[in-house]
Amino acid sequence: MHDDILNTKDCGVCDRHAAENGVSGESLMARAGAAVAQAIRERWAPRETVVLCGPGNNGGDGFICAAALREAGWPVRVCLMGGQDKLKGDAAWAAGVWHETPERAAPAVFDRADLIVDALFGAGLNRPPEGEAAELISAIAHRNVPVVAIDLPSGVSGDRAQADGAVAAAGLTVTFHRRKPAHILEPAASLCGEIVLTDIGIPASWRDAVQPCARENGPQLWFAGLPAARTGDHKHARGRLAVFSGGASSTG
Repeated sequence: MHDDILNTKDCGVCDRHAAENGVSGESLMARAGAAVAQAIRERWAPRETVVLCGPGNNGGDGFICAAALREAGWPVRVCLMGGQDKLKGDAAWAAGVWHETPERAAPAVFDRADLIVDALFGAGLNRPPEGEAAELISAIAHRNVPVVAIDLPSGVSGDRAQADGAVAAAGLTVTFHRRKPAHILEPAASLCGEIVLTDIGIPASWRDAVQPCARENGPQLWFAGLPAARTGDHKHARGRLAVFSGGASSTG
């Protein structure tokens, strides 16, 4: 697993860097949506699925996911918050891949759902959900079925790693390229459930455009700095380990 952590702004920079280097937004979206569908199929059998799409690229990923599930024989319905005529760019293209007019989003559409895909906002929202969006998220939260979030559960701040308003906890979150602070910091991380990180084809040269805001600690960061054992070594040639601790009742 990659240990680089990117903030939401820099993830957008990576998307633009990909476009500048010959990888279209449609290609990134197609891979993202297909990855979500694949992760779902690996964990659940076909069931009544509702994909809630928002007006931006997160919703575009949702349309692609829905089309891939339907092609695999799943019963899928897509509902959209806002009119389809308001979709732009790659999201409008993805809606065309669905080949049907999506239903109008309303809390009642989740009544018969056995699985819900949250493609409303993802990391694209930097303020608490309001009005219709908050009602839809609350309706998902009160439905006792698995929820799959695309990128992040809608209502979670990708950079601040918290939810100030309505949020529906996911059992599975599928994100792309690199994780964001909300994927590793609480309380947001627990709202994400299982996190699957997927490569969607952003060129390796993205490191020329941005620097990670953090790296997740782990053996991959410090293992290379440990001394390598040699056949002639003995215990006094391998360094010393010092442990600082409290008393016997607080040894950590």
